[in-house]
Amino acid sequence: MAPSLIVPLIVGSALFVERMDATIIATSLPELARHFNYDVLTLKLALTAYVVSLGIFIPLSSWIADKVGARTVFRGAMLTFMIGSLLCAVSTSLWMFVGARFLQGIGGAMMLPIGRLVIFRSVSKTEFVKAISFLAVPSLIGPVIGPPLGGFITMYFHWRWIFLINIPICLLGWYMAGKYIRNFRDDAVKPLDTKGFILSAGAGGLLMSGFSFLGSPLVPHELVAAMCLIGAVMLYMCFRHAKHVDAPLLDFRLLAIPSFRASVLGGSLFRFGLGAVPFLLPLALQEGLHMNPFESGLITCASAFGALFMKALASGVLRRYGFRSVLMVNAVLAGISIAVFGLFSVNTPYVVMFIIVLLGGFFPSLQFTCLNALAYADIKDRDAGSATSLASVVQQLSLGIGVVIAGLVIQLTNYVNGHETLMESDFSPAFLIIGLFSVLSVPMLRKLPENAGTDMTKNAT
Repeated sequence: MAPSLIVPLIVGSALFVERMDATIIATSLPELARHFNYDVLTLKLALTAYVVSLGIFIPLSSWIADKVGARTVFRGAMLTFMIGSLLCAVSTSLWMFVGARFLQGIGGAMMLPIGRLVIFRSVSKTEFVKAISFLAVPSLIGPVIGPPLGGFITMYFHWRWIFLINIPICLLGWYMAGKYIRNFRDDAVKPLDTKGFILSAGAGGLLMSGFSFLGSPLVPHELVAAMCLIGAVMLYMCFRHAKHVDAPLLDFRLLAIPSFRASVLGGSLFRFGLGAVPFLLPLALQEGLHMNPFESGLITCASAFGALFMKALASGVLRRYGFRSVLMVNAVLAGISIAVFGLFSVNTPYVVMFIIVLLGGFFPSLQFTCLNALAYADIKDRDAGSATSLASVVQQLSLGIGVVIAGLVIQLTNYVNGHETLMESDFSPAFLIIGLFSVLSVPMLRKLPENAGTDMTKNAT
């Protein structure tokens, strides 16, 4: 089997289990909140703890892969994710559960960036868009299966079982990676940028933790403010540090490349919405519209069907219209499709909601595919590891920030409306705001050259 097919499918198994796990958790949050005796918005910590871990450990992934081999790291990451899943299943408190999610994040921090790096080094640039599309197939099946499966298990069995289904998938991916993925490594790997790691880990960990605790009674407000301030200072120091070392852990100099800058920075605004929807939509359906977890899961999974349909069209659309035009127009369509979710009410027919959510999966998925491919359009082989680390860190932190923004808007709207519990009207502003973030990415995407990414699409089929 060709590398452009088998390698993305193996890496896709890791993305599949991560995406399925994330959508299952989102569907089960209300039940988890009741079990641990916290309000449902506090349970967003279960999502952001994973992102905090990603922000800390993703920068290390490429260096470790070059040092000990990409296959070795990838397989170890899948085992780490599996152990974290087991600990989630046996958690007896919120803090134990959050810690287990953090461990899962360590596995995810190594799985996904290394997986993309393996694909980059295994296929030619003319096959890269096709490879990314193959990669997306297993990752999109996860969100199809995850919501209804999570809802079914939560409603008819026990939420602990939703984490145990990760085990056989991780073991299969571990075996297939050992058989088909080459152990790419760099014999001339440069010394680890220890100071850069400390600064990036502190910045990512403190900022995301601080954002996650905003409005929460779990941590004093003064401590939250201190975390955000110290994290911001460390981020600035990390940026300054990267300019004065030969091999920085996070090489911000790559942002000088227009296609990479547009993908990473412009795409981060779009990803606020992409990260918020899996958290916000099941919450709105269950807490706002009073659906049970299974009904919520059946509607939520419609977005994944729309995303799957888009994959058959992505290469042709890019080849005909180019990255710049597609990204600009589709950013607006993606934002509108997300904002429309806020119009759902108890009187909206299920069929209508399903169709709207299906379309709401099509446009964001096209944007996600374009942005991921564009990030590597003008990256040289020697910079692939650095580009993967920086792009992955910003991408994952953007997804986490989307969850935080959605949670804060819901809290504020709930307070202004004077509701004691979450109501239907508390969710509309959150969908509108995260949809607007996608539209706000257009000015940066507009700066792309007309021929951006041409080499990646002219021979794509």
